[in-house]
Amino acid sequence: MDRYCAINHMATLTMTEPQPSEKPEKPTPGWSHHELAALTTESPNVASQGLDTKSALEIARIINHDDSKVATSVKKALPEIAIVIDTVARSLRDGGRLIYVGAGSSGRISSLDASECPPTFSTAPSQVQYIMAGGPKALASASDVNEDSPEIGQRDIARRRPTRKDIVIGVSASGRTPYVVGAVEYARARGAKTACVTCNEDTPLADVSDTSIIIDVGPEVISGSTRMKASTAQKMILNMITTGAMTRLGYVYDNLMVNVHMKNAKLVERGIRVLMSVCNIDRDTAIRTIKSAGKSIPIAVVMLKANVDKMEAVRRLAKSDGNVRLAIDDSRLEL
Repeated sequence: MDRYCAINHMATLTMTEPQPSEKPEKPTPGWSHHELAALTTESPNVASQGLDTKSALEIARIINHDDSKVATSVKKALPEIAIVIDTVARSLRDGGRLIYVGAGSSGRISSLDASECPPTFSTAPSQVQYIMAGGPKALASASDVNEDSPEIGQRDIARRRPTRKDIVIGVSASGRTPYVVGAVEYARARGAKTACVTCNEDTPLADVSDTSIIIDVGPEVISGSTRMKASTAQKMILNMITTGAMTRLGYVYDNLMVNVHMKNAKLVERGIRVLMSVCNIDRDTAIRTIKSAGKSIPIAVVMLKANVDKMEAVRRLAKSDGNVRLAIDDSRLEL
């Protein structure tokens, strides 16, 4: 068994759901000198040598120059990103979930992407989730000890009861974080689709993932500080995954946020402007239509674009699984 990825079983299992062991069968895995030294993200950066002797402007220029390489590195992984976008879209369409798993900076980036989906696309909080080593309290304060336990990762993902409808994405700059590897391997054993976002080649996390998104961002300006380029790359990729999946599902019309959740004054105003733009109508008409549509922008768009009443608009959206363009055309797209 892989020392990072072994799945422990209790002596007695329930008939409904296998449970991982609460206690590891062997010592908690650590990081050897050779393993750490081999990681690109831990290598020294020649361009930032003597950083502590530089002026503020020189430091900013060095960091900015290194940051400029991130988008190019992400570009090389676009085919794999596209595969994950469609996998996420299919999972959500079929009633499954996207569940991110991460630790440290990677976990915080994952939590940010998951938490921004409901206000942007009106998704239910359960549809895009995150699991963070150390729990929600680790978002604000370091809880790095939990990163070294694959068993805790298995336990935490087991609580979400992953199934074949779900996709679980492990996010880890090193690609070796035991907590993340254990969680992803457990999810895969339960039949869930799996993917990973990492910044190093040939990693245990890639070994347990169906699709691997690997971004070689090179050494960090401060060696090993993956809150910098590695996290920037992760943020870009997770943005692509959820934005791409929601667009494929039809929660975006043209390039407009038609599924915006109007929970505050700014988002109400955005909804009005979206409807005005999509349907080429004046503000008063947009406001009246939004009210008659029960404050739902997708229903309002379908009512105006298809020239139907609210009941028919609701029927069409249900038939198209919320895809606004297909509801207007009263057709269906297979992902």
